[in-house]
Amino acid sequence: MNEVLRVALARSGHTVESLAERVQVDPKSVSRWIAKGRVPHPRNRHLTAVALGVDPAKLWPDPYRQRGKAWFRPWEEIEREAVALRSYEPLVVPGLLQTEGYARAMLHVGGVNTADEVERIVLTRLERQTILTGPRPPFLVAVIDEVVLRRLVADRAVMHDQLRHLIALTERHPHVQIRVIPASVPWHTGLAGPFALARLADGHEFAYLDNQLRGEIHAAHDDIATLGRRWDSVSGEALPREASIDLIKEVAQSWT
Repeated sequence: MNEVLRVALARSGHTVESLAERVQVDPKSVSRWIAKGRVPHPRNRHLTAVALGVDPAKLWPDPYRQRGKAWFRPWEEIEREAVALRSYEPLVVPGLLQTEGYARAMLHVGGVNTADEVERIVLTRLERQTILTGPRPPFLVAVIDEVVLRRLVADRAVMHDQLRHLIALTERHPHVQIRVIPASVPWHTGLAGPFALARLADGHEFAYLDNQLRGEIHAAHDDIATLGRRWDSVSGEALPREASIDLIKEVAQSWT
């Protein structure tokens, strides 16, 4: 018996049937989650937690007992299930594309994280990246601003290695696209902040927004639609794939 889930269901005012309708599963599945302690699919875990107003890690702690930040683990689950990922970053290389040296240097800045925390987060980040080289990788399109390529993190060697890594990823893996918005482009909608969109095999979409404290996952249709329009605007400002690679190569050479 998943007593935590049973209590959360009762407090929410939902019934097994109404929750099943909200999550779009058979009521028998919800009953098994409660009575037999079955752990649902990541998508269903997240939608259930949203419907009940409870952290999914409290309802099903076992899948979230991993390294890294607890609030980020639900998004890691979604990334692993995604068939398509779209990411926009105006200031740093996205975590899925970072080298170990770049990630470690960035996390050390300002002394915000302890040495142990840095190592745990770096290891988790490298483990996340295995989805790009696994048997069923998602199609990833990452849009970054040119300033990301030119802002020094750690030293010139780290920057050169990071940019060479971006080039290698795009050349070896056709399911990875990195597109760059040139510095000559004026203010655009993406500069309001980074975001990522994930689409699962069943068509459901989730969004991830980051801030100074923690990230947030959104699944409401209106929110997804709004970010989808912002994605169209942002990606429209970016150079085509080959031109982006050429620019990355040019900037990588400047770091030697």
